[in-house]
Order: sequence, then C-alpha cells, then structure tokens
Amino acid sequence: MSDSLAPAHPEVREFEATVGSVDGRDVTLAETYFYPEGGGQPADRGTLGGVPVVDVQSHGDAVVHTLAADPDFAAGDTVAGVVDDDFRTYCMRAHTASHVLYGAGRRLLDDLGYGGFGITDEKVRVDFETSTDITDDVLVDLERLVNRAVWDSLPVSWETRAVEDARGDDAVAFNDKTEDDVMADADSVRVVTVEGWDEAACGGTHVSNTREIGPVTVLERSNPGEGLTRVEFAVGPAGIRRRAETHRELRAAAREAGVGLDGVADAVARLASERDELADDLASLREEVLVGRVRDLPAVDRDGDDWRIGVVEGFDANAVGDAAQSVVGDADEAPDAPDVVAAVGGGPVPFVVVASAGAVDAGDVVDRVTDEFGGGGGGAPTFAQGGGIDADPGAVVAFLERTDE
Repeated sequence: MSDSLAPAHPEVREFEATVGSVDGRDVTLAETYFYPEGGGQPADRGTLGGVPVVDVQSHGDAVVHTLAADPDFAAGDTVAGVVDDDFRTYCMRAHTASHVLYGAGRRLLDDLGYGGFGITDEKVRVDFETSTDITDDVLVDLERLVNRAVWDSLPVSWETRAVEDARGDDAVAFNDKTEDDVMADADSVRVVTVEGWDEAACGGTHVSNTREIGPVTVLERSNPGEGLTRVEFAVGPAGIRRRAETHRELRAAAREAGVGLDGVADAVARLASERDELADDLASLREEVLVGRVRDLPAVDRDGDDWRIGVVEGFDANAVGDAAQSVVGDADEAPDAPDVVAAVGGGPVPFVVVASAGAVDAGDVVDRVTDEFGGGGGGAPTFAQGGGIDADPGAVVAFLERTDE
C-alpha cells in the first residue's frame, strides 16, 4: 500500500493495480492514481472493477477507496481503476488557478499570507491573509492578472524539496493550516511552481501549463475569520456562465439607462443620487403630512386644557411621537398650539404617544392607558409612549377622551 500517484502523474486516468485489502466497501490497492481528499481538493471520482468510487481518503500509509457497493474482487486480485476524466480535469484546472490567483495576490496585496483553499463543483476559494482592503477594484485587478497569466501560457511544474530548503525560500508559500497534506514525509515537501509567477507547497493535481486552465471569473469576496479575506472564483463552464450572465445584465442596464456600456457606472451613480434626493423629499413630505394629521386631530377640552386626541394610521410610534412633540408648543410662540396631544396608532396592536406642554404629566397618561389595556411604556412628564396595547384603537381614544380619568 502506498500514497497516491495522482499528484506526480495527474494525466493518468486508467490503470491496473493489485488489491491490497477489502473491508466491506473499503478497498486499498498496491498503488493508486485516485486522488484522496486533502489540502482543499476533493477526492477523485470514478470506478474500481466497474463499481463506482464514492470517496477516497488517506489513512496513515494507506489510500482507502470507498465503493458504492460491495465489490466482487478480493485481496490479491488485479483490478482496473478508471478516474473520472471530467472531474479530475476540472480539479487540476481549478487547483492550478488557485496558485495563479495567489500569484496575482503577491503583486497586489501587502503582508500576504495563505489562509486556506477549497474546491467545489461550482466555485473555488482562496483565503488571503493580508492587510490590504480587497475592494471591488482589487477584485477586478486580481481577475485581470489571473487571466493574463493564463493567456501567457506559463509552464507549471512540481518537485520534492527538503523542508528546510523550502522553508528558507521566501518565494515558497506555505499554508500551515494544511501542512500535513503537502508533506511527502517528515523531511521533504512537494513544491508546485508556476514559472515566473508563483511557488507553493502543495500536494494536489495540476495542469502542466496555465493555458489549460481556461478563463477565470472572480465571483465574490467575504470574511471567513479575523484577518482573512476569502476570494471566490469559477473556472470552466460555471465561470463562462457567470461571465455571460454578468455581460447580459450589464447590457440590459445600459439599455434601460440609455447609455453605452462604458457609461453604465456614471448612469447608476446619477440614478442613485436622484433616488436619494427623492427619498429625502418623500421623507419631508411624509413628515409634513403627519404633522398636519396630528395637528388636525379632534380637539377635546379636559379640565380647561386643550387636548388633541385621535387615531393616526400608517406611521410608526417614533414618527408619530416626533410629530406630536412638534405640535405641542409654547403658547407665547404658537397661541393655537394644543396643551396635550394623545395619538393612538392604528392596527391590531395599537400604540399611544402623549406629548404635553407641561400642565399634564404625559407619563401618567400613558401609565393609565397601559394599566387599563395592557402593554408597557413610560417616559417623561412632557413626552411618553406605550405599546403592545390589547384593545381596539377606538376604545383607547374613547378612554382618553373621558374627562373623569
């Protein structure tokens, strides 16, 4: 039993090997070209003796192939292995693309470190440790540099180096979080080199030239942990599909804005500014409408004080409270200003806000309402509010209108 030969010979898709052991659906071979899951790269797919391989894992010195069903072969038999060509090719392209992306990061990012890597069917991620803020512009530059390296057809090679030698070479990137996956043994490490672009300790499968990667589309960024920025990208059909969708959306936006593709950013900025101005205007108009509604609430004389009491629909408690306080004013400055405003919010669970010029304690009024109808609230003598009231708004208004309370 031995380590996988896939990293050294990634082009092999079919082989024959002697079966080392069979334990139910778990099979080991004298040698294998299946890649076991590790270092962020998923396990190869394919068949052994015609039975689908559903997982491949390294366990000590053995590579264990888990089959979809019990095999009909036994230890000592010779079995044919077939590695799924499409998936292996995708993983080789995706894994090499991650190295090229890191190489682009070397050229754009400060204090760069390697924080992790992973491949899924639809996208690939690289986690950068960097003090640089990876903005939209940086993402675009990363994608540009990666695709330029693909276009330049840079040779890709791999070799085993002494760990001490590789560690002493500042050009070699190490991902210490997955160091066990890249070490060939205790004293050596496999280093993958993209000529003139990037060197990294890595145990995965790779293409032999960057031109084999094809177009790379950067998708998004996120923050998976402190000090890390995750950049996700796609290669192959997923990347081509995403780029086509983006191009389609860009053309649709340009068409709607009545500008060329180069003018979309300016058009969007202009529309956003106009939207913000309209939102401000709308907010001002809503405030004026609300103040008018509160001012026009029915007047009630309670013990010589001028109260405005009624239901206000379509606004939240904070907005109604602000309007109520603006309506209750100093009699010297606004002779027609009411002494008290008690506004009840419409809806199945109404609220109440009370603003007072000082003759009436607003907090006491709210306390009486919540004592009668439930809910909670409170405030100061000049302003208070309550919520969670279990009553019809009209019943609360009727309660507030009674002069014997």
